[in-house]
Amino acid sequence: MTKTVILTGDRTTGPLHIGHFAGSLRNRLSFQSDHGQYLLLADSQALTDNTHDPGKVRRNVLEVALDYLAVGIDPDRTTICLQSHLPALAELSMLYLNFVTVARLERNPTIKDEIRARGFGRDIPAGFLCYPAAQAADITAFKATIVPVGEDQAPLIEQTNEIVRRINATAGAGILPEAKAVIPKSGRLPGIDGKAKMSKSAGNAIALSASPDEIRAAVRAMYTDSAHLRADDPGHVEGNVVFSYLDAFDDDLEAVEELKARYRRGGLADRAIKARLEAVLQNLIAPIRQRRMEIAQHPDHVLDVIRCGTAKARERTEATKRQVVEALGLFLL
Repeated sequence: MTKTVILTGDRTTGPLHIGHFAGSLRNRLSFQSDHGQYLLLADSQALTDNTHDPGKVRRNVLEVALDYLAVGIDPDRTTICLQSHLPALAELSMLYLNFVTVARLERNPTIKDEIRARGFGRDIPAGFLCYPAAQAADITAFKATIVPVGEDQAPLIEQTNEIVRRINATAGAGILPEAKAVIPKSGRLPGIDGKAKMSKSAGNAIALSASPDEIRAAVRAMYTDSAHLRADDPGHVEGNVVFSYLDAFDDDLEAVEELKARYRRGGLADRAIKARLEAVLQNLIAPIRQRRMEIAQHPDHVLDVIRCGTAKARERTEATKRQVVEALGLFLL
């Protein structure tokens, strides 16, 4: 039986954090057993808003790959590949831009939110604005039908499917499959400050390689409830970062619900819930950090994993590109 193809990946702008673990890495670990999974080191996409520092993008290719291997991604079951070394992706991106308008790109909610967050105004890098077409090329080049994304990324999958339908209609055949967005139940984790999503650039994340002291400091700094001044005061669970993280990472769901009940009625100090969360995160990150340190001692092995995966991915994406070009009636040599 042919396995369902899954495409996922990360921008190579810095080491991954626990938000990535909750939102995507755990799913990827389960997917690799029963699906054909491709994991894209998205260095080309990272350049769309990092042209001022391309060295940062280059350095973090290995950092992100190290995180993949450290959490348990198995290169024998998941193909790890480098986006910039798959020319078919760029060629399909250019082709797909003929099947989408600038107005439609600007209406994409994900792009609109990211433009606002980065303060681009009208000085939007063209590559950034055209990202939906580039992602459509990524997804369709692998013929992926499942794409794990955060809820805020779902409009990108919708736009991918719009492009797929236009390509298929023009070709007069269903040469490309539509993709389904798989959104994690836990949702997107807030940053430790409680004011924004967790992100590397905002400095409000806990890296998967964080030291014990860094984890401890981050948990102690977490936003809880500004009205919960004393342990006896009733507290709010909703919007409380500590409880959001306990929901995401504490396996004892019953105990967490009891803590929530105690916190709501009063009688539970912030330091108690923070102590529990710290223990949970220390236990989660310690083995990942240790494996990462061990794998980092062998950078040539990491490079070989990327090279082998990219070669495999290049073969698949080139075949799709040729099929699309032929179906659209363009000239083939």
